[in-house]
Amino acid sequence: MLPIDRRGDAMIDLSLLFHDISGQYVDKAEQDIFSDVSIYFRTGHGQADKVFLCTDEYEYQMNLMNKTGVKEMLPGYESGVFDYYEVRIQLGDKPLSYFFKVVASKDKDEAASDNTENPAIVYYDHRGAFTKKPAADNHMAFRLFPGTHAPSWARGAVMYQIFVDRFCNGDKSNDVLTDEYHYNGGHTVRVSDWDKYPHPSESYKEFYGGDLQGVIDKLDYLKDLGVDVLYLNPIFASPSSHKYDTMDYDHIDPHFGKIVEDKGDTLEKDITDNRKATQFVNRVTNIKNLDASDLLFAKLVEEAHKRGMKVIIDGVFNHCGSFNKWLDREIIYGGGAFESEDSAYHNWFDFKKKKKWPYNNSYDGWWGYDTLPKLNFEGSETLQQYILKLGRKWVSAPFNADGWRLDVATDLGHSESFNHEFWSRFRKAVRDANPEAIILAENYGTSRNWLLGDQWDTIMNYDAFMEPVTWFLTGEDKHSDSFRKNRLNNTSYFWKSMKKAIGENFGNFSMYTAMNQLDNHDHSRFMTRTNMKPGRSSDKKGPEAADEGINKGIFREAVVLQMTWPGAPTLYYGDEAGVCGYTDPDNRRTYPWGHEDKELIDFHKNIISIHKKYDEFTEGALIQLGDTKAKGILSYGRFTAKSASVIILNNNKKEKEITLDLKPLGIPKDCVLERLILTTEDGFDIKKEALKVREWTLTFTMPAYSSVVLRY
Repeated sequence: MLPIDRRGDAMIDLSLLFHDISGQYVDKAEQDIFSDVSIYFRTGHGQADKVFLCTDEYEYQMNLMNKTGVKEMLPGYESGVFDYYEVRIQLGDKPLSYFFKVVASKDKDEAASDNTENPAIVYYDHRGAFTKKPAADNHMAFRLFPGTHAPSWARGAVMYQIFVDRFCNGDKSNDVLTDEYHYNGGHTVRVSDWDKYPHPSESYKEFYGGDLQGVIDKLDYLKDLGVDVLYLNPIFASPSSHKYDTMDYDHIDPHFGKIVEDKGDTLEKDITDNRKATQFVNRVTNIKNLDASDLLFAKLVEEAHKRGMKVIIDGVFNHCGSFNKWLDREIIYGGGAFESEDSAYHNWFDFKKKKKWPYNNSYDGWWGYDTLPKLNFEGSETLQQYILKLGRKWVSAPFNADGWRLDVATDLGHSESFNHEFWSRFRKAVRDANPEAIILAENYGTSRNWLLGDQWDTIMNYDAFMEPVTWFLTGEDKHSDSFRKNRLNNTSYFWKSMKKAIGENFGNFSMYTAMNQLDNHDHSRFMTRTNMKPGRSSDKKGPEAADEGINKGIFREAVVLQMTWPGAPTLYYGDEAGVCGYTDPDNRRTYPWGHEDKELIDFHKNIISIHKKYDEFTEGALIQLGDTKAKGILSYGRFTAKSASVIILNNNKKEKEITLDLKPLGIPKDCVLERLILTTEDGFDIKKEALKVREWTLTFTMPAYSSVVLRY
């Protein structure tokens, strides 16, 4: 329990103060512009004299609700433990930022104010309760975004990220061949051993053969796992296995799709001129192959939709690839801006040397990479319109994708103001074409100014999920490059990091759709982080070291946390099967079909089922429980008006007896909790077990490296 704040005779139990953006304490999860909205705040019974909702301009005094008014709102109303306050406000057409001011006095008959001798005045925002009035630009204030509506299907959805080349080879006839073409210093390599570790520096030109047919073949597996949404890494035509170097945004890569007309030759060993790679050129420019590949993608989306699943695709618009048909550095499309100053695409790139044609290689490259030409958005309205057209095309019939993940989204143009303006236009274009499409962006650091409801719906949640979870459970960073003991099992640091990032970034719509990942194609596999030994696959010990000393107990804790935290829990393909790996490219190992960890898959099925079965995990409020000074112990509650769950993690190597005060959760003083799942180093147990709560106190012995979900 948090300490009781005492000033004179006034007392406020800080642990009982509560408000959040879940929709439990605002009468709607999303609001219309100029609509009226009721906002609620909770205190301990009889502990507050007055409660105010504060904005930068006004203090609105809130009304104490009677039992009838609160009966259907939250659990705990019958206990007499809480008082609830309400205020009704008319919203405008701009975001509303607010915090709370709670005033208690020693005498309820005496009006409390800032000037009385013995008041207790407490303020409350995303950080919780504190005594210093927030600054006017308080980034920890709660925020409502009138007029913003994110797709309801994404709230709490279980997502599954697929790096297509490494997931499943469903059609061997479209495999990239050894010596098919030359890219970035070497010829392509067709990998015949599906289980081979990716090359530590040249994996981009290694091809294992995964494709869209392979994804289609595994849709039933994914449905059985409990997946709601597929997020595909780039699938447009590209010379690399990762495909973040697009050569044709208008078509799916035939190496992922279908090759219906295959002719020509591969390259001889010492040839680097791709004009002579006639088989490759035919494969990726022949309209029959391109159209067939596009239709296969449409079939994938159709098959996913039949199973109740959505499909999100990757939009890499900051940069393209040197093979791109607009630049055409390989001269395989008949010539582009690289070859001729008179090209229609001249202004789509930023050439530093103005008199170097033909073959002008002075174009701006993203981070200096000449294989990744930066698109010059500010230099061409035509380019802007083309990308907006692409945004509409792929979420419309016949393709019907369900949204975009935007790669390095804040780097699109050369200024932040342009980026805000363009993404607003992109959002409108996409939503006009498909009102239920989601806009999900990659960004590191605060996304506050991008999540105002007019640009992105949400983000890949690094700051308020991946990093704090990794720090707490493993002490490592998300790349496995460093280990810091002071972050490991530091419960206080976990909560401070989480609350800061949540407050800086999210509203309801963005938090409950945020992509909560433990790892992905850019960072080390979480399973590898559990060994707490930094490394890279290029190190002397090699990629094998990523598999050594791992702790499945810690991994299960992380997955339980992932499935019970607000947002959209997102698996990176193969995590559920026990795949390890250091950071890029080792994190892009193949899915281990035929020798997957079936116990881990079964565990994922069960915890995903729990996530989807109980509303508190997809819609409910989040409340901190327990003592933040308890090393390696993390506990919190999720609740709605009708239910509540308690989640506890013990990340210590020894068992711990946990005693929790559950009064802040709002459950009855004496009740029974049902155990839904217990995980340990050795596995998991879903056998139902009843645990008694007496005087709001729960005592429970947690095994080493364990987690438990308990439900009222």
